[in-house]
Amino acid sequence: MRLGVLDVGSNTVHLLVVDAHPGARPQPAHSHKVELRLAQLLDEDGAVTPQGIDYLVSVIAVAVQAAEDKGCEDVLPFATSAVREATNADEVLARVKADTGVDLPILSGEDEARLTFLAVRRWFGWSAGKLLVLDIGGGSLEIAYGIDEDPDAAVSLPLGAGRLTSTWLPGDPPDPADIRALRRHVRAQIARTVREFSRFGEPDHVVATSKTFKQLARIAGAARSTEGLYVQRDLTRKALEEWVPKLAEMTVAQRSALPGVSEGRAAQLLAGALVAEGAMDLFGVDSLEICPWALREGVILRRLDHLPT
Repeated sequence: MRLGVLDVGSNTVHLLVVDAHPGARPQPAHSHKVELRLAQLLDEDGAVTPQGIDYLVSVIAVAVQAAEDKGCEDVLPFATSAVREATNADEVLARVKADTGVDLPILSGEDEARLTFLAVRRWFGWSAGKLLVLDIGGGSLEIAYGIDEDPDAAVSLPLGAGRLTSTWLPGDPPDPADIRALRRHVRAQIARTVREFSRFGEPDHVVATSKTFKQLARIAGAARSTEGLYVQRDLTRKALEEWVPKLAEMTVAQRSALPGVSEGRAAQLLAGALVAEGAMDLFGVDSLEICPWALREGVILRRLDHLPT
């Protein structure tokens, strides 16, 4: 069957169309993405502005039409932290429903972590043993750990690359004092969670998902995306520690010229790198592997698991 998953995130609205069947690996058939930056369309009270709601509705309507054009039997929509934390979330969801017909469920941060973990587990299989999974989104950082398909521990922290950039790093390039303050904030937040995970013992394999980690791995020398999904891509803490001070001195334009870094994500790369470095350091991770699958694939896999046999 052909399924669409509609991800309304902090950075983008992304429709992923896949051909999927129970027991088989979902095969991508089409991708439609719009950089919405919903987190930047909030007023001073934390509400999505009227113009932001109009834009979101129009983008979702186009995505729904694209799903229909591509022959999707079902579309699985969801929203993450930007809508979840908006003070007028109910109004946003009501407008989306009224204007597009889409019931837009909001995933909790823990749900995000658990579904991402499911996708990583299915990608690597049981032989990967105990997994520690890190995911940096636009609005939040998800961390999950476990040996089964459902993690033993899963948390979500308000440490997304987009959120931190807009709140802590206004300069271009950022002021060194702002970078130091953000570094302290990130590490203090992550440190609160370490004990919850350490009681389960050392992971056998550490994995990262998300655009931020993929871009950091790429600038550190990992293979290009054009070399295929199945090429192993790693990121070491040593390489990251070497890149953070370089990124701190760069303007957004200079970062966007780095290999694998998109113009739309360049501004967030430093904040994402500080989160990645802090997580790897505090969890004692020397090297991690990038997984091509993440939250969207987890949503699809969960849907397939619940199809009648």
